[in-house]
Amino acid sequence: MKFHATFERLIDAFRPADGPPPRTLLAFFRWALSGAWPGLGVAALASALSGAAEVASATLLGLVVDAVAQSGGVLTTAHLWLAAAFAGFFLILRPAIMGFSAATSNVIIGPNVLPLVLSRLHRWTMGHSVSFFDEDFAGRIAQKQMQTARAVTDVASEMVNTATFALSAVLGSAIYLLSVGAWGAVLLLVWLAAYLALIRFFLPRVRAQSKGRASARAMITGQVVDTITNIKTVKLFASADYEDQVALGAMETFRDRAIDFGRLNTWFRLSLTMVAGFLPVLLVGGTVMMWRHGSATPGDVAAAGAISMRLAQMTGWVSMALMGIWGSIGEVEDGMQTLSPPHTLVDAPDAVDVGRLRGDVVYDRVGFAYGRGSGGIEDLSLHVVPGERIGIVGASGAGKSTLVSLLLRLHDVERGAVLVDGADVRAVTQESLRRNIGMVTQETAMFNRSARDNILYGRPGATEDEMIAAARAAEAHDFILRLRDSAGRTGYDAHLGERGVKLSGGQRQRIALARAFIKDAPILVLDEATSALDSEVEAQVQDSLARVMRGKTVLAIAHRLSTIAEMDRIVVMDEGRIAEQGSHEELLALGGLYARYWNRQSGGFLGTEPDEDALVEAQAHAAAQGRAAE
Repeated sequence: MKFHATFERLIDAFRPADGPPPRTLLAFFRWALSGAWPGLGVAALASALSGAAEVASATLLGLVVDAVAQSGGVLTTAHLWLAAAFAGFFLILRPAIMGFSAATSNVIIGPNVLPLVLSRLHRWTMGHSVSFFDEDFAGRIAQKQMQTARAVTDVASEMVNTATFALSAVLGSAIYLLSVGAWGAVLLLVWLAAYLALIRFFLPRVRAQSKGRASARAMITGQVVDTITNIKTVKLFASADYEDQVALGAMETFRDRAIDFGRLNTWFRLSLTMVAGFLPVLLVGGTVMMWRHGSATPGDVAAAGAISMRLAQMTGWVSMALMGIWGSIGEVEDGMQTLSPPHTLVDAPDAVDVGRLRGDVVYDRVGFAYGRGSGGIEDLSLHVVPGERIGIVGASGAGKSTLVSLLLRLHDVERGAVLVDGADVRAVTQESLRRNIGMVTQETAMFNRSARDNILYGRPGATEDEMIAAARAAEAHDFILRLRDSAGRTGYDAHLGERGVKLSGGQRQRIALARAFIKDAPILVLDEATSALDSEVEAQVQDSLARVMRGKTVLAIAHRLSTIAEMDRIVVMDEGRIAEQGSHEELLALGGLYARYWNRQSGGFLGTEPDEDALVEAQAHAAAQGRAAE
């Protein structure tokens, strides 16, 4: 049992890669397969033994034929050793060699190389910036990961199982024919040269067309996943026919690429079959000629015939295997282009783990425009002291979400710096920075996992009681207990569907709040965190939020101004700059942009009829407070 376990673990299927993936083909293969070479070496040895066994089979057959011919058709006692060797080889040794080769392929390579390569590609892909994922289809990226990992595995497996086997068989055959006479070996080498010339002509074309076919296949996956992900929008806008045409367009492109590949495959098979047919004619004919001149035996003719027939048959599956290898190489090249670009947002070599922050946040003359000449934020300075709660308001495009993204280091500033507890966010590790920030967004992200898993995502080590307390604080506990999924799981064990589609917007937002509550980070970012809640539930959640926010640094983005009126300070943004800041009363008294926003709200919603009396009353109250302070 211990031997079997060692045998199965010759390849560590989840060993991390050494550095980033190279962008040249051979270097990429070395990167993807590093650590797998001992297991691949054992498999190659087993395959070579299998190839040698094929030649040994023909050699034994020739010896038996010669023995029968020499004894007049009857085996004598002098040939019993040959009969025993023949039977032992075919009944014991050959099956053992073939079984060993199958085990190395099915136990060492198959179960281990695919997860080894896929885990490395997945880790690297996860390290890309948010912009990388924003600019591509999620389904296409996932397809590229699987396609590339499978293609690398296929190349490694086929090179071991086919190329090593064939090389061993051809070398063994050449040695045997050379022992019979030089002409047989010469004929084999001439045929082999013609065979390799044909392979060299076709395989680069196979590689190029396979690359195009793989790209077209991945585009189908990306398009279909994009449609399914947005299926509600498709149905609401009655766009099923349009989406069908878009998908058919991608499928038609794939069909065209597949037909081109199929034509090439057909010509390849036909050409190889014709070339393979010459081998038995040359070797058997040549050996018969040598036998007639007395330089070969009947057993040599039989062995040459067996070898030539076996090699001719082998050329078919070897050529198809080589075609598969080159096709897989094309898929690897296609996947490399998508997955292996260098990370654009990385930790500094000397980045430190910040531990638990106090929550001091400074924006120091920050500028960021997403690589464009304008937009984003410009020359923005802001200091949020530990424990301070600030609200951030402004029209769409004013730079509110950009402000938060730079704090989380989802992007790097183009000018200036963002500091946490005095440290530039670029000088600390991204993981340690984000561990210190809890965030709830308007577009809540749910995994297709249980409600428990989604809440504990904020702090996986939390206890069951802590999880339930967080759910209660977010007003989520009661509706979670009523959940039931299609597999019969209930309550906290019920799965929520992809992106939480089985929940209402308000339910998703409450689970997201519970996730942020249980994280208990010193900095809390709320981006329209209660926008999907009805007024009654929002009032209950606001009470919980007030308790959770105590002692934390809070940045709360809101269009519904009533949700941030009680903040310590409100920052008003306009066209990427801070236009105003102060308390709710101070900003109303100022009569500027915030006052106009408030004036356009009734009950805290932008875009409704003005409430002039409320504005006048608030301004008068703020002015009275100012006089009292003086």
